[in-house]
Parts: sequence; C-alpha cells; structure tokens
Amino acid sequence: MLSVLRIVAGFLFMQHGMQKLFNFPAGGHGPVELFSLMGLAGVLEFGGGLLLIFGLFTRPVSFILSGLMAVAYFMAHAPQGPLPILNQGEPAVLYCFLFLFLAVAGAGEWSLDAWRERMQARR
Repeated sequence: MLSVLRIVAGFLFMQHGMQKLFNFPAGGHGPVELFSLMGLAGVLEFGGGLLLIFGLFTRPVSFILSGLMAVAYFMAHAPQGPLPILNQGEPAVLYCFLFLFLAVAGAGEWSLDAWRERMQARR
C-alpha cells in the first residue's frame, strides 16, 4: 500500500505542475513564466510527481516537495487566516505531511529505488 500511496500522490501532484507549465488540464494557473516562483513550483511539482510515480530518489524528492508545500502554505494560505479550513490550505498541509512521511518511509516495493537496492545487493 505504500507504493500505491506514493504512485497516486505523485500522479495527483504532477497535475499541479502540468497546469502551471503546460496549462493542461485547462483551468489552472498556467502557463506561468518558467523563471518565476510559480515556474519553479511547477517544475518541482511536475518533475517531483513524475519521480514519485516511478519511485526514483523518493526520499530526497519527497523531502524537497514537503518543504515546497510548507512554503506554499505559509506564503499563499496562512496570510488569509489561521486555520487551513478557512484559508483553503488543507491540500498544501496534507501534501506537506504526506511527502514528509514518504521521505521517512521510502518508496515501497514497487519502485525503482527498491529495484536499485535489489541490484546492489546482488553484487
């Protein structure tokens, strides 16, 4: 189930980056200027989500994405009010702690990280 959680979270998170970078699916914040704060967020969301789907470099990628979501919450949501339910910050908080969990727990069995570990153990 750890692998399923990682894959689903990566797929959903990648879509945020797709909206910012490619305006797909339409209706998001994009396309944004690539060399901007939102552009950096889009690159991290798209690239990080893709890496999570495959389970490659899961721990460091998840740690970076957790930080990204913490920054997003405090920059965009917290100024609108103290509670995530009121400032629409619930997804950012959930992603932040989900990615922090993946940074500690790892990728799970269905991942390129696990495959690389198995290959190294054979040597």
